[in-house]
Amino acid sequence: MVHCPECEETLEEQSDVEFLDMDSTTGFFRASKRFYLVACGHCGAAIGSGVAGAR
Repeated sequence: MVHCPECEETLEEQSDVEFLDMDSTTGFFRASKRFYLVACGHCGAAIGSGVAGAR
């Protein structure tokens, strides 16, 4: 079982987390990948991140 490091809420289902698409076109260059942030669905704390393939 996984718990949020901030609020200690149990994360058991997909609905317990949010997958936020970070716009990869902002910043100094245009990236060919999509960046994601995984956040706790209860308190919004960042739990992890990832990269998806090219657009």
